[in-house]
Amino acid sequence: MQTAETVTLSKAEYEGLIAKSYQLAQLQRLLFGRKSERFVPAQTIDLQQLMLDFGGEQVAVELEQTVGQLVAAHERKHPAEAKKNEHKGRMPIPEHLERREEIIEPDEDVSDMTCIGEDVTEILELDLGKIWVRRIVRPRYARREENTAEGQSPIVQAPAKAMPLGRSKAGVSLVANIILSKYVEHTPLHRLIQRFARSGLQIPPATMGQWTKNGIDLLLLLYQLYEKLIFGASYLQMDETTLKVLEDGKGKCHLGYLWVAFDPVNKLPFFSYHPGRDHKKPKKLLERFAGILQCDGYAVYETVGKQRPDIRLVNCMAHIRREFFEAKSNDDKRATFALSVIKLLYQVEENAKNLQLSADRRLELRLKESKPIFDALGEWLQTNYNLVTPASPIGKAIAYALHRWENMKVFLTDGRIEIDNNLVENAIRPAAIGRKNYLFAGSHESAQRTAMIYTFFSACKQYQIDPEIWLNDVLNRIQDCKITELGLLLPQFWKPREEGIG
Repeated sequence: MQTAETVTLSKAEYEGLIAKSYQLAQLQRLLFGRKSERFVPAQTIDLQQLMLDFGGEQVAVELEQTVGQLVAAHERKHPAEAKKNEHKGRMPIPEHLERREEIIEPDEDVSDMTCIGEDVTEILELDLGKIWVRRIVRPRYARREENTAEGQSPIVQAPAKAMPLGRSKAGVSLVANIILSKYVEHTPLHRLIQRFARSGLQIPPATMGQWTKNGIDLLLLLYQLYEKLIFGASYLQMDETTLKVLEDGKGKCHLGYLWVAFDPVNKLPFFSYHPGRDHKKPKKLLERFAGILQCDGYAVYETVGKQRPDIRLVNCMAHIRREFFEAKSNDDKRATFALSVIKLLYQVEENAKNLQLSADRRLELRLKESKPIFDALGEWLQTNYNLVTPASPIGKAIAYALHRWENMKVFLTDGRIEIDNNLVENAIRPAAIGRKNYLFAGSHESAQRTAMIYTFFSACKQYQIDPEIWLNDVLNRIQDCKITELGLLLPQFWKPREEGIG
C-alpha cells in the first residue's frame, strides 16, 4: 500500500501555488459559473462560533446579540413581503388611449332581434410611426408700381422662420427620435439607416451622423450649466467606465473613459469624456468641488484626496464585499462569515429605505444597529489579518477592507451618505449596454457628445421624464431662451411649454 509523499515547499512556492489555484478557480467561474454575486448564508450559520474560531470572544458575544436582534426583525417582514408579491390581476388598459371599434356581427340575419348585451375584448396594438414632410410655403407678392413708395421693395414676402437646426432637412422631431434610438434604445445609426431605407427614405451615413451632431451640439450651454450645479454639491459619488473611440487616420480604436459623477441627494448624474484614466480628468472635474466624495479603491481618487484637504473620501462597501465573495474558493469559512456580517449592514440600510427615513433618522438607526456590527467586523479583520497568508485571496480581501476601513467609517457620521456607490454604477449601465451595440464613438469629439446626451437622458430617467418629449421641447425652445432662464430647461426643473417658459 502506497503512502502519501510529503513535499516541503518554501513560503514563496506555497503562495505561488495558492495564487495559481485561485486563478484557476476564477477562470472556471468566468467560463462556466454564474456572473451574479448573490450570497445566501446557511440558515444555521453560527456567527458566535465562527468568531471564537477566529479569535475575539468579547467581539463574538457583542456581535451575536446584535445579529440576533436584526435577524429576528428581518424575519418578521417575510409575511408582508409575500403578500406584496401576490398577483394583482391583469393590467388595466388606460382609458385615454384611442379606441378603434371593430364590430363582428353573426352570419345570420339579426334585423328582427333585440340586442341584450355584448362581450368586449380589448387588445393593445401598435402603428409604427411614419415620416412626413412639413411643407412651409411663403408666397411672394409684387406691389403695383403706383403703390410702391420710394425706397420700398416691390416684393412682399413673410420673413423666413428661424429653424432650430438651421438649414438641415431634418426636423426636430426626427433628430430627437434618432438621438433617442441610439442612446436610450441602443440602436446603432447604421441600423436606423436600414429602418428608414425600408420606408423608402435613403439617408447617407455622413448625413445621419451630422444630424445627430447638430442636435446634441445645441445642448452645450445647458450641459455647461448642469456641470456647475453638479459640482456645487457637497456630496458626490464617482466612477468611470470605458468607451472605445475610433481615431482618425489610424484605423483602430482608442480606449477612452467616461467619467461619471452622481449627486445622491438631488439624484443627478453627470457624464464627461477623457481619452485616459489618469488623474488629470478627475482633478479637472473636481476643481470646483469641496465635500464628501464616495468612490471605489482606485488609486487616482486617493491621490486626489491627498492633494485636496477639502475633499473627504468615502469608500464603497459593495467593493469590499466583492473581494470576500471572490475569496470564497480560497477560504470559504472566513469569506462566508465576512459576507454574512456585511449582509446585516445591508439589512439595516434596507429597513431605513423601506421606512423612508430622513437623513437624520437614518443616521440614528445606523448608530444604534450598524455601528456595533461595523466595529465588531473591524476587530475581526484586525484579528484575522495575521492568521492568513497575505498573498492569498482571503488575505488580499482582508487587506483591501482594512486599508479602506477608516474611510468607510464616514458613512456612520452622516445620514446622507450611502453605504456604497451603487447609485453611480447604476447610472453607468445604459452606457455599458450602448457600447455593446454601437461598439465605438467616431471621434473624441463624438465621445464627449455621447457623455452630454447620457447626462441629460440619465437625469430624465431619475425624474421620470419621457426623454423624447423633453428633447423635442428643449431643441425647439433653447435657441430663443434667455440666458437667465436657461436653467429652467434642465430636466430637474423642466416643465412642458404650456407650464414653463415661453
